[in-house]
Amino acid sequence: MKFNELCSLINDLATTMTFQEAGNQLEKVIFNCSKKDFMPLITEIGTIPECIGHDSTEEKLYSKVSDIILAKCFHELGLKAIVLQERSNSADIEAKSIYHDYSLVGDAKSFRLSRTAKNQKDFKVESMDHWRGDHDYSVLVCPYFQYPKTVSQIYEQALNNNVSLFSWEYFSILLQNNMKETEKINLSILWNQSSVISGDTSVADKNNCFFIPQNKNICNFMHISDDTFEAHLSLFKQSMIERGEAEIDFWKRKIEEIQTYSREKAINELIVSLKLNEKIAAITKFTDSLRKDYGYK
Repeated sequence: MKFNELCSLINDLATTMTFQEAGNQLEKVIFNCSKKDFMPLITEIGTIPECIGHDSTEEKLYSKVSDIILAKCFHELGLKAIVLQERSNSADIEAKSIYHDYSLVGDAKSFRLSRTAKNQKDFKVESMDHWRGDHDYSVLVCPYFQYPKTVSQIYEQALNNNVSLFSWEYFSILLQNNMKETEKINLSILWNQSSVISGDTSVADKNNCFFIPQNKNICNFMHISDDTFEAHLSLFKQSMIERGEAEIDFWKRKIEEIQTYSREKAINELIVSLKLNEKIAAITKFTDSLRKDYGYK
C-alpha cells in the first residue's frame, strides 16, 4: 500500500463514517496488508502531511492510523499486539510476547516537518513510565530524525525510567532483515535498551543523545555491520529530504492559490483560518451563562 493511498483513504473515511467506524475500517485494511505492502508505510507514517488540517478529523484519524501501524509492526515481529481504544492519559497499544514472559506498552508519535519547536512534553517520556503499569517495558516510537540531535532532558528521563526510545526506522530495519521473535530469539533486549545503556552512562552524560550506543547494540543483536545500518539510515534520510521537498511544494501551491483570491475571499479565508467566529461564540456562551446565573441583562 502506498502512503498517498493511505492518506486518500483517511480523507474519504473522515467524510463518510463516524470516527469509530473509520478507525475500525483502517485497522482492518492495515492488518490485512501483507508484509511487503505494509513496509512502505512504516517510515512515512512518522511525518504528518501538510495537506491534513490541524485539529481536523483527518488528523485525528491519522493519529489513529499511526497507532494501528505500530501494533502491526509488533505483530510482524511476532508479538501479539492490540490498539487501545482509550486514548486519554494512556499508551496507544499493548503488545505481549508469544514465546517469552513479557509484555509492553507502546506510544506512536508523528510530527509535521513544519513544526520545529518540539520540547520534552511532546515526547511524554515520563508519562510513558507511568503508563507502563504492570507491563515490563514501555516503548516510545518517533521518527528517528525528529529526536533531539544533542542534549535533551528526554534522554535522562528515558535512562532513569527505562523508557525505550525507539523509531519507525528501527522497525523498518528489523523487518527488512526478517527479524522475528521465536522460542530462540527474544526481542526484549530491544525494548530494554535504556536500562542497558544507563549502566554505562555517567550522571553528567545522561542528557546526551544515546543513539550511538543504542545503534551499535541493535547492530550487534541483529548481526549486521555498522556500515549496513548506516546505509539504511542514509536511505531514510534521503527519503525524508524528498518528503520535505514535496511538503514545500504543497505550501508553494497554496501561496499561488491565495494570490489569486479576490479581496473579499481573502478576508473571509482569514476570518475562518483565525477561527474568529468560534472565539466570539465561545466568549458569548460564557458571558451569557454569567448573565443567566446572576440575573444580568
